[in-house]
Amino acid sequence: MPIDSLMSALACLEFLLWATAGFIFWKRNLQRRFRAMSAYLALRVIATPMLIGLLQLQSHPGIHQKTFYAMYFYAYWTVYIGSAILIYFICVEVFRSVFAQFPGLIRLGTMAFGWAAFITVVLSLSVNIFDQPMSQYICYVAPVLVKVVSIVLLCLLGLLCFFMKTLNLSARDRRFGLILGFGLLSSSDFVVGMLVQHTASLITPLQFLSEVLTLASIGIWVAYFAFPEPARKPLVMPADSTIFRWNEIASALGHGTQVAVAQPGRSFFLSDVEKVVDKVLARNLQGSETKS
Repeated sequence: MPIDSLMSALACLEFLLWATAGFIFWKRNLQRRFRAMSAYLALRVIATPMLIGLLQLQSHPGIHQKTFYAMYFYAYWTVYIGSAILIYFICVEVFRSVFAQFPGLIRLGTMAFGWAAFITVVLSLSVNIFDQPMSQYICYVAPVLVKVVSIVLLCLLGLLCFFMKTLNLSARDRRFGLILGFGLLSSSDFVVGMLVQHTASLITPLQFLSEVLTLASIGIWVAYFAFPEPARKPLVMPADSTIFRWNEIASALGHGTQVAVAQPGRSFFLSDVEKVVDKVLARNLQGSETKS
């Protein structure tokens, strides 16, 4: 099968998977929990057949190719930027849901998300829009936006993996499944983007690889949406746990509250010496009492 035909078949399969994921998602009323994800799925379900149609019309004989190329170009980058923005809000949504019992960490995390958005805006405005055509400006801004969102996403995925046992977060939890799928997409974007810059001759195989990883990510979401989610266990942890102390410190930051920091205990050697001295004194005391 030619690569072009294979890519067309994979694109149709991608639309079917997006439609399946959206159908299961909305049938289970998951939009109440994940509003940003609902908007993301709606964007993908609507935009994917539209982009496939414009791409096919562009190569059709007897059609003004420049017009349809311009339509496809601006539609593609609009969906690309809109998807990145929605992924950002999905990260915020999942973070707030997972750390709902830790308001201090939510406050600190929200500040981090805000700074990420601010840095993205600054980087986007660092290029003068009047010095170059709009098409080149879009091609510069969109990858920068996606890279920042991908970094935030991968950091959130690492955070969830690190605190999975502490938060009683199951690997079958849908919140973890959402970030896992997006993490796979972000990793593929990083790898494909790096290889495209160094080996321009492999653009077609890399597009094939990117499409396969996209299908795998959607397949992950279909599985997480279709299978039942395990019951959440009550979160009980000691007061001296690390995440609890981090939450107290994060709650106190910026409010002028004094935080008690645990001092290091006595060294191991001195503790053993004190125990030996206490035993010797106790024996001497018992011996003197016996003689008397």
